[in-house]
Amino acid sequence: MATRSSIAHLQNPRRTLSSSSQTPAYPGHIPLNWFENAFLAFGSAAMSLADPRRGDMIAALGETTAGPALPRLRDHMLNSAEGRQILKDRPRINSDTVDMNALAQLPEGTFGRAYVTWLERCGVTPDTRAPVHYIDDPELAYVMQRYRECHDFYHCIVNLPVDVSSELAVKFFEFANLGLPVAAISAAFGHLRLDWPKRQRLFGEYVPWAMKCGASANSLITVYWEKRWEQDFGELQRDIGVWSAPETKWRKPLSEAKIAAEKRRKMAEMALAEGAEASS
Repeated sequence: MATRSSIAHLQNPRRTLSSSSQTPAYPGHIPLNWFENAFLAFGSAAMSLADPRRGDMIAALGETTAGPALPRLRDHMLNSAEGRQILKDRPRINSDTVDMNALAQLPEGTFGRAYVTWLERCGVTPDTRAPVHYIDDPELAYVMQRYRECHDFYHCIVNLPVDVSSELAVKFFEFANLGLPVAAISAAFGHLRLDWPKRQRLFGEYVPWAMKCGASANSLITVYWEKRWEQDFGELQRDIGVWSAPETKWRKPLSEAKIAAEKRRKMAEMALAEGAEASS
């Protein structure tokens, strides 16, 4: 039976589990021994299934079950010119590092403009990804962080929103492409939340697409997305070797999202003009 302190830790994964003498390898690192790692893996899996909104538990599950998948992804990056540059630069994806107003001013049809439109259409931001805590090697910790922060790009490049069915489709796609166990666990159990018609469509249409597309595409962890903002969206799909998922319903129509993105673009232009006028 779990102790009161262990349950409390699962409810607050930032709290230090371990009395281990291992020195943290990077800011926020929480060293775990093998037993603590296993306990957190099982506990976070149970709590993630009980409440899929617990992003902290899903993050902990991803880190404690990563195993040999992260070194393999790091090797993919080292074997790619783009991947090596990512490991050298270690870019981060959030609203402080990505100029959304600049992306909104890119021409229609570019990846950067499509990404801003996707954010508007889904009503999400890039600021919700939890930091890595439980991976000991700093470089592998960054690989996990990179995977986590690029997740929205995967949705965008295959034209899927963030509802339950689409999220599961992307998890199957990620597992076929990246091989991370957390994607397999989410895909294996997440469909239980769907009603029968949605589950039928998931396995009848989305899973075949996801497995074929993910397995045949280049490893997405090697794509330096931030260097591709100005690239044509269709050309980027072809470069990576992906194609759009089967059609699905979106929370917001594309026309509304484009209007919102255009409003952002005009506001950015006005801010630039006002700044130029003030400095003259």
